[in-house]
Amino acid sequence: MRFFFVGLIVLCCFFSCSDKKKYQIDLSSITSDFTVKRYDVDFYNATPKTLPKVKEKYSYLFPKEFSDSLSFAKIKDKQEQELFAETQKIYKDFSSIEEQLKLLYKHVKYYNKNFNPPDVVTISSNIDYESRVIYADSLLLISLDVYLGKNHPFYGDYPKYIKENNTKEHLIVDVANAFVNAQISPSNKRRFLDKMIYEGKKMYMLDRYLPLQSEKEKSGFSVDKLNWAIENEEQVWRYFIDKKLLFSTDTKLNKRFLESAPFSKFYMEQDHLSPGKIGVWIGWKIVNSFMENNDVSLQKLLEIDEEIIFKKSKYKPKK
Repeated sequence: MRFFFVGLIVLCCFFSCSDKKKYQIDLSSITSDFTVKRYDVDFYNATPKTLPKVKEKYSYLFPKEFSDSLSFAKIKDKQEQELFAETQKIYKDFSSIEEQLKLLYKHVKYYNKNFNPPDVVTISSNIDYESRVIYADSLLLISLDVYLGKNHPFYGDYPKYIKENNTKEHLIVDVANAFVNAQISPSNKRRFLDKMIYEGKKMYMLDRYLPLQSEKEKSGFSVDKLNWAIENEEQVWRYFIDKKLLFSTDTKLNKRFLESAPFSKFYMEQDHLSPGKIGVWIGWKIVNSFMENNDVSLQKLLEIDEEIIFKKSKYKPKK
C-alpha cells in the first residue's frame, strides 16, 4: 500500500472549496428553548452564605454524602481554582457557545420531531476528557475545562490525539455526538463492514446536525491526519479488501480501525501517519455515497441494514 503525505496548503484549498451549504435547511419555524446554568461559576464562587442556594439550585449534583466541608475543601483547592480561572478566561462570556447550541438544537429537532432541547449546565470535571459531555434527557452537562485549547499547559502530558479535540471549536461536535449516540439504536452486528457503516451512519447524522462545521472538526482528526485519510482512501479500502477484513468478525479490528487511537494499525512502517478510527472515516464515505445515490430520509437511513447500504452505495474510493 502506498502512502502519501500532502502539505497543509492542499488541505486548506480542499476546505475552502467544500460545499458547506449541502445540508443547510430552513429552520425558521423551528424553536429551541432552553436555559444555561453556570454551575462552575456558582460553585467556585460560593461562600458559606450562598452555598445552600447553590445546593438547592443544583441538587442533582450534590449527593447526600457530599458534605459542606467537602464542598469548601474543593472550592478552596488551589489547583481547582487555577483550573476554574483558566476556564473563565475563555468561557466567562458563554454567548457564542449558546448560539451554536441553539442552532444545533434546531437542526436536531428538524430531523427528530420528538427531540426536547435539554437545559445546559456548565461544570468543571478536573479535565475528565472521557466524560466531556453528559446528556441525560432534560439536562446537558458540559465540562468546560476540557476545552481550553490543544496547546494549553494543563494538557501537557495528554496524548496528542486527545489534545487535538480539547478546543472551543470541538465543543459543539461533542454535544452533537452525544445526541447522535442517544438517538441511534445500538448494533449487534459483528462483521467489520457492518461496524464501519454503522459508525458511518453516526457521522452522516453529524453532517446533518452540524452542516457548517468542517470535515476536520467532525472527524476529530488533526489537519495532517485528515489529509492522509483523503489522499489514501483508495489504498486503505484496497488493504481492507486484500486482507479480507470486510466480512471478518475479529474483534481486534475494533481497536485497530474503529476506536480512538493515535493511529490506525495496518502493521506497516508508516502507520504513525494515519489517523485512528480510519474505519469510521471509510464508513462515513460509504454512507455519504449511499445517500447521494438514493432518495432516503435521515430517519429512514437509520433503519436500513448496513449490507443493503453497502450494496446500494456504489461506493468507489477516490484515487
